[in-house]
Amino acid sequence: MMAGCASRSFNRAPVEDRMARPGVTAPSDLVPVNQPPGFENAGKPGYYTVKPGDNLLRISLENGQSTQDLTRWNQLENPNRIEVGQVLRVIPPVGSEVVIKPIAKPQVVATPAGSATASATDIPAAPTSSPAAVEDGINWIWPANGAVLAGFDDVKNKGIDIGGKAGDTVVAAADGRVVYVGAGLRGYGNLIILKHNNVFLTAYAHNQTLLVKEDQSVLKGQKIAEMGSSDADRVKLHFEVRRQGKPVDPAKYLPAR
Repeated sequence: MMAGCASRSFNRAPVEDRMARPGVTAPSDLVPVNQPPGFENAGKPGYYTVKPGDNLLRISLENGQSTQDLTRWNQLENPNRIEVGQVLRVIPPVGSEVVIKPIAKPQVVATPAGSATASATDIPAAPTSSPAAVEDGINWIWPANGAVLAGFDDVKNKGIDIGGKAGDTVVAAADGRVVYVGAGLRGYGNLIILKHNNVFLTAYAHNQTLLVKEDQSVLKGQKIAEMGSSDADRVKLHFEVRRQGKPVDPAKYLPAR
């Protein structure tokens, strides 16, 4: 999806050349011609300069934000069109932080209208939470019941892969809000991203069926997808935990089985 992001050029009104007139000097804040949007914020904390191959979804995931928030904070007319060199705000403006309060209803299962109710066996078990989960204020559960096929690796695997068969239940690992549903990120297939608070995102990839919509609130244990093999070599769930945009080992947060 990153490669499919189109760049754009801006046709701006020409800047008057005050230097061309005798006795007149250019003001220090004269804006150079053809600079990308936000160039004045380049290098500042909380801002990101777009590189070749970037798109808004990957930038949002890697900075722990939603595409909707980045679109709003940067007043983007078309979130599918950003240009190399453009500088984007990737932290909330003061007063705009999103707070998602946990709901004290563990193991609640909600299914979309018209679908069959999930059985108790569809819900991953939730033993005692890990110390990391408690420390950060979120009690996580496993998003699927299958065996772990591949563990976390900083370079090769930014999450864990959980096996299963096509159609197996995938649930939200914690209460949160859906910030992305789609197949726009290369290598992830049919993907769901949840935002749990201002620190954590989780990603659920390779699904065959997506059962939630963007901006929908979900509960821990709610069925959000069905396992599949989209953009993968076999049926599996690729599950990521992102702390402030950085991939972290889900095993440090998920309860022991």
